[in-house]
Amino acid sequence: MAVAVPSAPRISARRVRHKRGLIPLVVTASLFGPLIALWTPRHAKAVPAPSSVLSSQSFVAGAVARSGPAVVTLETQRTVRTSTGNGMPQGLLVDPFFQRFFGLQAQPAPRSRVERGQGSGVIFDAQGLVLTNAHVVENTDQVMVGLPDGRRVSGQVVGQDSVTDLAVVKLEGGSSWPTAPLGDSDRLRVGDWAIAVGNPFGLENTVTLGIVSNLNRNVSQLGIQGKRLDLIQTDAAINPGNSGGPLLNASGEVVGINTLVRSGPGAGLGFAIPINRAKTIAMQLVEQGRASHPMVGIGLSSIPASAPGGIAPPGAVVRSVVAGGPAAQGGLQVNDVIVAVAGAVVKNPAEVVTAIDRSGVGRPLELRVERQGRSVPITVTPVDMRALKMR
Repeated sequence: MAVAVPSAPRISARRVRHKRGLIPLVVTASLFGPLIALWTPRHAKAVPAPSSVLSSQSFVAGAVARSGPAVVTLETQRTVRTSTGNGMPQGLLVDPFFQRFFGLQAQPAPRSRVERGQGSGVIFDAQGLVLTNAHVVENTDQVMVGLPDGRRVSGQVVGQDSVTDLAVVKLEGGSSWPTAPLGDSDRLRVGDWAIAVGNPFGLENTVTLGIVSNLNRNVSQLGIQGKRLDLIQTDAAINPGNSGGPLLNASGEVVGINTLVRSGPGAGLGFAIPINRAKTIAMQLVEQGRASHPMVGIGLSSIPASAPGGIAPPGAVVRSVVAGGPAAQGGLQVNDVIVAVAGAVVKNPAEVVTAIDRSGVGRPLELRVERQGRSVPITVTPVDMRALKMR
């Protein structure tokens, strides 16, 4: 039986001048591909084609899925009353004889208006306890809480602390509340991922990503007085309405409570209250209705540098001592230099305040002080801020 053999492809070539015994051929394109395949080295490994399937989720999505259901919107309402008086005592203004004598018209009643605000919060306890900022719920008449699943419930302010700008709100009704896991802010490092979740400008469930830019930022460095906070600095966008929302780590754990943002040329700076501090304040608000802030009754400043523009030495100079306060009773004097608290060296006044705050009320605290070239140990027992103000 005859078998048909396909004819070999024709090679078109033209004879060229002989050079060194070689006659080059111009090979047609139809044969170029198969020849290349034949010339491939026997042991060469083929490069795998790039995968056409990529992961559709990032670690941010996983982190938000873990804590996002517990991030809530707080809608607040407060009544503001404004007076239209001219500064005179109200008792005189309502006296008809006084009005006729001075030709005054009867003063209208004070006007009132309703202010509405919005902020964020995070449910940290299955009983429906929400952690947020004090300035979000300050002087509010009504709080409505919106959950990501669509539920809207009333909230009751359990307690608030203006010193740390923290507040706790209790959700009313219901029994099944999502909660966000709380992390450990003491384990944060500069450069760690930071995820801010909240409702800026009323836009619910907004997520922004950045890093931890720095740690232990004292609010006094931001020009804010009357607060006792060491903040987490982040470049994750925190805008109006984000206040009270959580700052998450890469695992979706709450490591901070967003509190404020400072904008400037070129970039924005966001700040959050470390969750370890926030947990302590929150439990005090739940159990006592208020927070406790240890104080010893001193005013501090940094040690002046030896030369203009130089680096200030570590420690803190005592500039004032409250009469009858714990510091005065312990023997602390003006111009003493505090160099260590509870055995730990302190670099500046902020670290002294932080160490006192962490010691708690009523617990003796040892200070190491330099006085006229001598090292002097001093023991003080912090008292609550309110008790110190009453003296």
